[in-house]
Amino acid sequence: MRPIRVSLLLLITLSFNALAGTGSYAREAVFVGNNWEGMIDVIDAETYERIGRINGIPDRRKRLREIIWRPDKLFFFQVVRHLIGEGNDQYVDDMYSTRDGKLLIVSRPSFADVVAIDIATNRIVWRFEVEGYRSDHMALSPDGTEVAVSASTGKVVHILDVRTGKERGRFPTGDSPHENVYSKDGKKIYHASIGHVFTLADRGALRDIKGNRIFKVVNADTLEEIKSFDISDKLAEAGYPGMSPAIRPMAHTEDEKFFYFQLSFFHGFVEYDMENDRITRVADLPNLVPNLPVERYVNDSAHHGISMGGNDEKLCVAGTMSDYVAIVDRESFEYEILEGLGKKPYWITRDKSGENCFVSWSGTDQISVINIERAEEIARVDVGDHPQRIREGSVPQGWGTGY
Repeated sequence: MRPIRVSLLLLITLSFNALAGTGSYAREAVFVGNNWEGMIDVIDAETYERIGRINGIPDRRKRLREIIWRPDKLFFFQVVRHLIGEGNDQYVDDMYSTRDGKLLIVSRPSFADVVAIDIATNRIVWRFEVEGYRSDHMALSPDGTEVAVSASTGKVVHILDVRTGKERGRFPTGDSPHENVYSKDGKKIYHASIGHVFTLADRGALRDIKGNRIFKVVNADTLEEIKSFDISDKLAEAGYPGMSPAIRPMAHTEDEKFFYFQLSFFHGFVEYDMENDRITRVADLPNLVPNLPVERYVNDSAHHGISMGGNDEKLCVAGTMSDYVAIVDRESFEYEILEGLGKKPYWITRDKSGENCFVSWSGTDQISVINIERAEEIARVDVGDHPQRIREGSVPQGWGTGY
């Protein structure tokens, strides 16, 4: 009976590890979504070597056939291509893997959906069509069971089960829902809507054509609103009435008391006291394109990408239109500029150690790994066409496509 008991114990242990995503069945990886190409590069989390690629649109022909026969879908497909995608289709916006490394959840703007792709087979396991005609940013819950997905034209955020794709619920928001961030304990969702980035600049008489732009804190369980505000009111109170109220990417301290918001057209970020609901400071960073009209900023993004170092001492910031990365001291707002690494940085993600940040160079099709403390690039990887979102996750042990 002893061999049977040992085998049974081993089976239970392996099964538990597989379910927890911490055993030998999963390998840590970094996913890079190439928005215009539709491919996802997979990079080893330790060596930063590319180990494979995943096709984010294996059903492309089927989806295009559906779009062609639906005039409303065809119209918005062209809108996404010409007004947001700079003449390109947007196939991969955001992605997260399940903890066991089996599924990759992908939001696909041009197809207005979210899919789960079996990483081992590259087959779609489930598909969810968002409200309206475009999907956008996502966030993974801390326990790894749900994703919050912004529906750009539907003006809602969907909460989906990562295993089944079933919608648990949704909450309403303003025009063009954008960034979603779960609180560390998973009890809240921080959300911002950015308005219509394809219209003219939001200033003067043109201000209202951008639509309703709000920041919300939502109860992650009930999906009821905890609080919301238009940051333009907070900016005016702080002495900055002319700034855009469209919150782009955001970062926060570990205790979630202070948030750092990027705003449309602004080269820098604002510091926001979440407990007292007020702007405390504004960080001005260099504008290296002072003669470029703001109407030519890509999707209103002077800066698009910000992350906090693991010890809350420094921020890593993407100077999108100025082609730089800034490492900013959180206490003094003094900064160091890294130039010459690439073109049009469009996302920044801190790695799980908190020591490094990943930067996507959407204009030169590479990503950089930058040590935050040293303000130094430690690795650079060639990826596909127009990389944007970068997320850490897992793939099956031994997986690789050889690309």
